[in-house]
Amino acid sequence: MTTPVSPRRPAPAWPLRILYADDMLELRRMMRHMLILDGHLVETAEDGEEAFVLVSRAVDLFDLIITDHHMPRANGLQFVRQLRTLPFAGKVVVFSSELSELVNDQYRQLGVDLILAKPIFPSIFRAHLRDLFGKSGAPANTSPAPAASHPA
Repeated sequence: MTTPVSPRRPAPAWPLRILYADDMLELRRMMRHMLILDGHLVETAEDGEEAFVLVSRAVDLFDLIITDHHMPRANGLQFVRQLRTLPFAGKVVVFSSELSELVNDQYRQLGVDLILAKPIFPSIFRAHLRDLFGKSGAPANTSPAPAASHPA
């Protein structure tokens, strides 16, 4: 059975609307803070199940989904499989500390845009985002953008 790959829309304007799914509260807070300082609008979820509910309510709400792999209730792979049943047209980044080549291949078959290993320097993470969205130069906005209402 072939998994449908969602349609891609043109690159969004900066700042990005980002959903970050990770079960580690401290990491969610840190990533949310970093991304908000860069001017992005950020929503967080504590696992793949919660992330899927957020996306399914409004598939055009996010430009980028960043997901961990190891999470309770629904891990990253389960989340991305569910996500591919929706007409989500944004980009998907897997950001995890424990991935095997077999799991990476499964993510690639689901059409994820990027797989990154934790830990990573913030500057390298930012460079990957710029590359992924065709941006030249950093968004250099140091004033926080209005954050989504969901707490870290």
